[in-house]
Amino acid sequence: MKNSILLFTACLLYVAGFAQKAQDTESSKIYVKPKLVVGIVVDQMRYDYLTRFYNKYGDGGFKRMMDEGFNCKNNHFNYIPTYTAPGHASVYTGTTPANHGIIGNNWYDKENKSSVYCAGDENVTPVGTEDAAGKMSPSRMLTTTFADENRLFTQMEGKTIGISIKDRGAILPAGHTANAAYWFHGKDEGVFISSTYYQEELPKWVTKFNSSKTAKSYLKDWNTLYNIKNYTESGSDLNEFEGGFKGKETATFPYDLKKLSKTNGGFDIIKATPYGNSIVADFAIAAIKGEDLGKDDVTDVLTVSFSSTDYVGHNFGVNSKEVEDTYLRLDQDLERLFKILDSYVGKGEYTVFLTADHGAVDVPSYLHSHNVPAGYFGKDEFKDNLNSFMAKKYGASDLVENISNNQIFLNREKVNQLNLNLGSVQQEIANKLMTFKDVYVAYPATEIGNGGYTDGVQRLFKNGYNQKRSGDVLYQYNPAVISYSKTGSTHGSGLNYDTHVPLLFFGKGIKHGSTLQKTEIIDIAPTISGMLGISFPNGATGQPLEFVLDNK
Repeated sequence: MKNSILLFTACLLYVAGFAQKAQDTESSKIYVKPKLVVGIVVDQMRYDYLTRFYNKYGDGGFKRMMDEGFNCKNNHFNYIPTYTAPGHASVYTGTTPANHGIIGNNWYDKENKSSVYCAGDENVTPVGTEDAAGKMSPSRMLTTTFADENRLFTQMEGKTIGISIKDRGAILPAGHTANAAYWFHGKDEGVFISSTYYQEELPKWVTKFNSSKTAKSYLKDWNTLYNIKNYTESGSDLNEFEGGFKGKETATFPYDLKKLSKTNGGFDIIKATPYGNSIVADFAIAAIKGEDLGKDDVTDVLTVSFSSTDYVGHNFGVNSKEVEDTYLRLDQDLERLFKILDSYVGKGEYTVFLTADHGAVDVPSYLHSHNVPAGYFGKDEFKDNLNSFMAKKYGASDLVENISNNQIFLNREKVNQLNLNLGSVQQEIANKLMTFKDVYVAYPATEIGNGGYTDGVQRLFKNGYNQKRSGDVLYQYNPAVISYSKTGSTHGSGLNYDTHVPLLFFGKGIKHGSTLQKTEIIDIAPTISGMLGISFPNGATGQPLEFVLDNK
């Protein structure tokens, strides 16, 4: 009898131990804890830059992410307008401007009757410069980022550092609780700066970097990385579709940046060359070492935005040799960064994602030369015609208070004084806009705000519409019609050339593979949050992409 009891007890203990082991195995699949998460945004990167330049890329940058990680080939923005600040905010908050409130780079403040900047903050002071370029913070962003949630989850032990050429590219991704955000200040200084929102003075490693004259070393010749004859993925070097630099007669290689800097903003010229990305990579590597990122078991977050791709695209256009060279050089900078992560943090110990904040349209004059419908929208004529219509229709020429970001803001006080129905006025303006040849769609805000749209352009408008901050009428131009100069590319629409951007995941916790299933930019933050086992950003509306995660 005694032996039977002992045997029974042993069986129970074995079963309990097996169950506990199974439970532990299951628990290990709940989340993955990389030592460092690196979020990379490449400003103005169309998806087809991955495929168009693929054969020219090396094995250690973009190709490494595609070969070793997961490639979401049909990834899109799901709102209008597609600009830099909303793009960065949406990637890291997991939601759209409707919720995070960053409706543009700048927007019209309906209460203060003035334009505001997405990251501007008069309540902070610059650190690392005396220039007003340092008066920045994330205070206008209404929701948290996954970096914020990681900080909260780890009791503020996990670090967050944001880095970019652009202030908004550094500040918005890093969120409200970041240890620091740093952005490049050109002019006659050529340094990375911050604000008192984060700290009272720059850390020693930043001061050391700024005093190293790294920026000065990039004031050199910009010539093609390889023989220009081999750049067969882009148009001719000399054409009429590119802007170029002041002081140089043609937009053709090579560019003497030291000489041209005198008439192009001093160190600011670096921003509009691939060397702007190189100095960001240099600084990111210095940050990894200077902040000991990824050196313990508490997950840190590093956000890096490569913005020079945007400056080059705006200046030279999607089809230029300059854009191709910029991406080939960025590929090398990514390889440098990944090698440092391998050696300093450790292979298999970090996770990276790479995406963009928007795409870009081919230069319309170039498209038109090949019989593709395209054109330019005259804002001044548009505004004059609209004011004339309002004066004739309502007997008042001051009903339109502001036109910006393809939104019309009405003078609400004047509307009330004239006893006009706001919704009716919005609808009349929308109807008028549809008489303009190059206006594709126009909607009154009352319709967008109240409509339950789940697809089409109406859904994109709704996701970009913030009730307190957005305008009274929203509109979009015809495909490949822009309000911009006749040279260079731009962005902002809800069309595929602006919404279709890369999404690559790579590293710890990521499967190998690819998909053509449609994904959305707002899915990134919930995916990273789900991988880490932390709370989703508090306004997140995206869904975790479970098929990219390998929680073994």
